[in-house]
Amino acid sequence: QVQLVESGGCLGQAGGSLRLSCAASRSGFSINAMGWYRQAPGKQRELVATITNGGSTHYADAVKGRFTISRDNAKNAVSLQMNSLEPEDTAVYYCKVAVDVGWKILDYWGQGTQVTVSS
Repeated sequence: QVQLVESGGCLGQAGGSLRLSCAASRSGFSINAMGWYRQAPGKQRELVATITNGGSTHYADAVKGRFTISRDNAKNAVSLQMNSLEPEDTAVYYCKVAVDVGWKILDYWGQGTQVTVSS
């Protein structure tokens, strides 16, 4: 079992910055891809950014050039630096990690952290 603890977020202003962090408990298993997703009210959860254990990144078009995902493999942690915030970034943000337990890959989700951007 892997537990994820998210921190950061809360309230930001348009044009400002926020940083989200997520730390996974030490499981003894290998963590593969890590990522951030978000869900705005009345909308489906959507991918924001992902990063492989080799450091390759992928971003949703809506956040390219504004958000940066990074990871610290030694700490089993992933962060999301959010710059040039827009009101449309308002959502609950979830981190997700893919854990290789040997015979399959399991996805674990964080509890979610609210990000609200005021105009």
